[in-house]
Amino acid sequence: MALRIDGRHGEGGGQILRTALSLASLLQRPVEITHIRGGRKTPGLRPQHLMGIKALSAITAAMVEGGEVGSQRLYFEPRDLRSGDYTFDIGTAGSTGLVFQTILPVLLRGKDPSKIKIIGGTHVAWSPCFHYLKEILLPVLQVMGITVTLEIERWGWYPKGGGKISASLTPVQNLMPLELLERGKLCKLYLLSALSNLPRKIGQRQMDQAFNRLRKKDYLPETELIQAPSPGQGTLVFIRSVFEKGLAGFTSLGERGKPAEQVANDACNEFFKFIHTEAAIDAHLADQLLLYMALANGKSTFITNRITSHLRTNAWLIEQFLPMKFDIDETTGRVSVKGIDST
Repeated sequence: MALRIDGRHGEGGGQILRTALSLASLLQRPVEITHIRGGRKTPGLRPQHLMGIKALSAITAAMVEGGEVGSQRLYFEPRDLRSGDYTFDIGTAGSTGLVFQTILPVLLRGKDPSKIKIIGGTHVAWSPCFHYLKEILLPVLQVMGITVTLEIERWGWYPKGGGKISASLTPVQNLMPLELLERGKLCKLYLLSALSNLPRKIGQRQMDQAFNRLRKKDYLPETELIQAPSPGQGTLVFIRSVFEKGLAGFTSLGERGKPAEQVANDACNEFFKFIHTEAAIDAHLADQLLLYMALANGKSTFITNRITSHLRTNAWLIEQFLPMKFDIDETTGRVSVKGIDST
């Protein structure tokens, strides 16, 4: 019997769909999701969600009903789990990162190594950009025993997309638990300013503004200015902070009419907010780790700077599939769970 999930729960966004499909594929359990993205202004499946469905359908030989753009109901019945080489083209600037997140935990439980190529948006709003995945998420997953290499060939900005990322991964059957309770001292700070098909001075303005704001508070980051290959136009400021026992990343994207200095300010402001807390990891990483913690062999715990609706919703969704309960402390930002492999 299919597990029924109401997509309106909590923040009512696409994360419910992605996590539900990942878990259904891992557990080889059919799932029916209704009111998909019911909490959004434009509900239903968008192209990037559809590509996640198609990708997992190919990987698991699934039977699918309702897999069309705009659909608010989906039935997904996985029948297998096949490692291999896969290429997925979203066809828009839909997030390659979100598709990657959806299929990664599934292929990690395959029998053989896999290679993935995904074409679409690599640095777009409302999703983890390529650099966040490569430099923040994957290093933490490596602590749990996960080995993934992630590279970028072309950058994809909104609205053209056309970016291309590739990943190689080795399956892992037993995940180590995670403990991120204190971050320790700041060891390194990296500042990236990137742009595509725009005057270099825009990227330099972003760099100068961010560097000066950080320097005023006695932070001296390593800097890099990139002219990124892409079919479209866009800009980015990305700050990566490496602590003794933690990681955090802060992203700001340019857009038409947004001054370069404001792009820099947005990333800096997020970094400053985080550094004034006792958190070991940032809020965006926190909700991305929940599924891996749930699958780990033992109790995992972290402290984040903010308990988001995204995190609470993702925890609830995982609990619908697995016999576990996340312990979430709104005051301290502490989240812990006993992984399914240990129950």
